[in-house]
Amino acid sequence: MRILYVGDDWVGSNARSLADGFRQAGHEVVVIDSTPVTLPTRLSPPWLYAKATHRRAPWAVEQVHADIERAAADFRPDLLFAFKSVHLDQRRLLDTLARLHVHYSPDDVANPENISPEYLAHESEWDLIVTTKQHNVAELRDRGARAVTFVRSAYDPAWHHPAARRGARQFLLGFIGVCRPDRRDDMVALARTYGDRMLVRGPGWRRVPELRTTRAVVAGPVYGQHYSAVIADITANLVLLNSDNRDTHTCRTFEVPAAGGLFVGQRTDEHAELLRDTVECFLFTEAAELHEIVQWCAAHPEQAAAVAAAGYRRIVDGGHRYVDRAREIIASLERPTFAKPASDSAVVGNTAFPGNTARGADESQS
Repeated sequence: MRILYVGDDWVGSNARSLADGFRQAGHEVVVIDSTPVTLPTRLSPPWLYAKATHRRAPWAVEQVHADIERAAADFRPDLLFAFKSVHLDQRRLLDTLARLHVHYSPDDVANPENISPEYLAHESEWDLIVTTKQHNVAELRDRGARAVTFVRSAYDPAWHHPAARRGARQFLLGFIGVCRPDRRDDMVALARTYGDRMLVRGPGWRRVPELRTTRAVVAGPVYGQHYSAVIADITANLVLLNSDNRDTHTCRTFEVPAAGGLFVGQRTDEHAELLRDTVECFLFTEAAELHEIVQWCAAHPEQAAAVAAAGYRRIVDGGHRYVDRAREIIASLERPTFAKPASDSAVVGNTAFPGNTARGADESQS
């Protein structure tokens, strides 16, 4: 299949990893980078415009669409795949020359931070919505989505793999992730308890003044292969969920074990399904339970490493790469329930797909 892929193409982004997953699955892929719209360079004119108006710079949006339309004319794709493209012109995306139009939402589509009024106005026109949140499946159907597919998050072997340590220092506890309001107080409390045995990395943490007095090591974000090298320096790797997205799993669910790290995460049904507690990971509900786990890791480092190794095997043998998710998405488009009568369908290979104007059958992988 020929796929015109619209998404953020910076090194280490999930969008880039999924695009590569489609290529690894045997498809021809052309990527249009949406980063100038979604994450403009700090202090650049589009960044300043967005800060002043709370809107995306129209000239940046226009340039991305010009790139999309040029590529579509030359490439003649079977599929336009849009990775969280809620800040682009939905009408122009849907009118792009392609047989199918699929939108991928890696975050909770009920969270206003992850959608836009224009996206909502056109959501029902996408041939398929892909979501990584099980609870979004029914919500998207209720909002009028034509078809919905659930796939879990994933890891990228290019970035997430066991790596050699880059120094002699080993942290007992560590967290790599964004500073969010629902994480801040708990992280400060942990840092006060574990001091210089704890590492905190990610956007926003260096701006938390309470962390400066804890002796914990605090640094900025880490991406790509550097992520796995940092995981190697941590005995117990915290996997925290985003309550604003009602997460029950996250990308870190797969990335930490795939990098060889010991997964220490919040207890959810999905986490318990993916990894066996105390055998392939450690799950906790309350702070006291987390402290017990960390103290056990400090007292039994070799056994902790054995649990990490078991978790690594479970994830890497379980079909959780981005190429596996790409295959799941394509498979959902190839199912008979997605097809329409031949007279009313566009055909890709030997498979019939719904056209751009008629409604297709709802389905889910949940």
